[in-house]
Amino acid sequence: MEFNKLIPELSVTDYEKSLAFYKMLGFKVEYTRENFAFLSLQGSQLMIEKQNDTWNVGELTKPFGRGINFQIAVNNVEEILSILKENNYEIAFPLEVHTYVANDEEFHEKEFLVQDPNGYLLRFSQTL
Repeated sequence: MEFNKLIPELSVTDYEKSLAFYKMLGFKVEYTRENFAFLSLQGSQLMIEKQNDTWNVGELTKPFGRGINFQIAVNNVEEILSILKENNYEIAFPLEVHTYVANDEEFHEKEFLVQDPNGYLLRFSQTL
């Protein structure tokens, strides 16, 4: 396995619930140790760790990750959305198609956002 150059590590309050959430969405557990997991999904990587005071620079209150969202590129965004709906997760922002321009070229992304059990905002996207 090759490590990405940027791998977010998310503090979580309920490690088991958080791990179950990410596994439900298809994330693969690359490795674990006590209250920690390194996860991957179709080239994206992230880590979750039960909240402790080691890295905190201030008090953590839910929802965690305010002001940031993590874009996760997937092959089939509607499959992820379906899993979430089947498991009664509230969708924060509905499935939409957005157009972006980079280097004078248009790109179309189908995407939606959901909060994980700790409040982190995840944007699942699929390039069309």
